Amino acid sequence: MNRTHRLFRAATVIARRDYVATVWSRSFLLFLIGPMIAALFGGVLGKVGAQTDGVALQPILVAVVDQQSEGPLKASYKRLNEQITDLPALHFVRPSGAPELQARVLLGEAKSNIALVLTGWPAASHITGPRKQVDSLAPTMRLIMEDALTSEALSRSGYGRPKLDIGYSVVDPAAGKSSISRYLLARSAQTILFVLTILLAGMLLSNLVEEKSNKVIEVLAAAVPVDAIFLGKLVAMLGVSLTGITIWGTLIAGVIASAYHGQQIPQPGTGWPVFVALGAAYYVMNYMILGGLFLGIGSQAATVRDVQTLSMPITMAQIAIFAAGSAVVNDLDKPIGLLAAVFPLTSPLTMIARAAQENSLWPHLLALVWQGVWVMFIVRFAARRFRTGVLKSGSPRSGWRFGKTRAVS
Repeated sequence: MNRTHRLFRAATVIARRDYVATVWSRSFLLFLIGPMIAALFGGVLGKVGAQTDGVALQPILVAVVDQQSEGPLKASYKRLNEQITDLPALHFVRPSGAPELQARVLLGEAKSNIALVLTGWPAASHITGPRKQVDSLAPTMRLIMEDALTSEALSRSGYGRPKLDIGYSVVDPAAGKSSISRYLLARSAQTILFVLTILLAGMLLSNLVEEKSNKVIEVLAAAVPVDAIFLGKLVAMLGVSLTGITIWGTLIAGVIASAYHGQQIPQPGTGWPVFVALGAAYYVMNYMILGGLFLGIGSQAATVRDVQTLSMPITMAQIAIFAAGSAVVNDLDKPIGLLAAVFPLTSPLTMIARAAQENSLWPHLLALVWQGVWVMFIVRFAARRFRTGVLKSGSPRSGWRFGKTRAVS
């Protein structure tokens, strides 16, 4: 017990040393500002790009008609465009030559995004276009044509279009508890958890390279057990990451509150207070599991080049884990969803999605206990690799338990 107590007391000293040295540095300020600047520029560029793409990729319907036949189609399109959102643009072209040849020429224009061409209106109407566009947009074109014919028929018979008076009642889903909003919230929570982990836990790969090169590790190891150094550094980086998340989270919460001002905010299945608490717990578990592995792997690297070599496969492995966790959002109660909840690397991502969609709490208690067991196992295993990788002290079999370290001469 005294040995374990000394170990954790030494780990606390190392954690406080690393935490203070990291947070009270200029580089930490840049670390906080960097993602916010990137998010700001990304949002601005994304909005500009979305507007540009909306114009460039909007399909165009072309009607090859004379001036007399253009009026009914134009009036019908204007009427429908006021009622139907995202209606494709409708352009008018005068007939010139053979209708089929003119349609093919229009579809072949490189700088336009013409999807369908209507010829022969109204006596021998014919729509020309690629198969995919015919299947998706021909019904829209047909709706415009039928509305124009109906209006002309009513006009010739002396009748006007009937006026339809409709009353509207806007009812928000009860507390925003719709399945769609919860599904989107689950996806968003998984993405945030993944991005934060890949952004913050990845720093552990290079955490030791500088201290190994300037012999700081050997000085620390002469005073405290090597396992205490491992635990201290892992806890310190966890504290640094939570500090950054707290600052970013406060700013993001303010942005979300402004965006949803006067609107219904989607509610997770467990409610916001419990959901936030579970999100923090799953982040800590995810960070400790992956961070322990990263710190153990990073301790094997001798140079920055080694860290760069390790970064790519580890990043790809994280993306694979995220893909596996996000693939079961709709299948949480099926065997594949239960397997993802049990597997330690995907368990936090899967369970945060469950917290967004379901209100049951007991699965989360079981999951946190299960993940805690794996945290202990992985941290102990990584600490053993840390010991043999940093100072080459002890065999891979020695020091399975905390405190059983070989003396450093």
